[in-house]
Amino acid sequence: MVSVYDTHRLAMANYFGMWELVLTNTPESVVRSMPLTLADIGEELIIKRVGGAPQVKKHLENLGFVAGSGICVVTAMGGNLIIRVKEARVAVSRELAQKIFV
Repeated sequence: MVSVYDTHRLAMANYFGMWELVLTNTPESVVRSMPLTLADIGEELIIKRVGGAPQVKKHLENLGFVAGSGICVVTAMGGNLIIRVKEARVAVSRELAQKIFV
């Protein structure tokens, strides 16, 4: 069941053009992705893709942000996020977090 909060969050993401739909052969298999900046604190997530320039992708990959990895938003401070990835806590700027789609 989708809550009013989830509907609002998806509407905002759609407004800013930051989510996408990936359709496969079956209509019930719709995968939505959004930038990490829209995730709730404490939410367990799976990385769908990492965007940005090749240098940015490589930097994030070195920190453990790769497609298929599980992450959790620990806290947000001043626009920056602290993320739990592979049993470590990593601080990322809002700019970098917008390139990580979950």
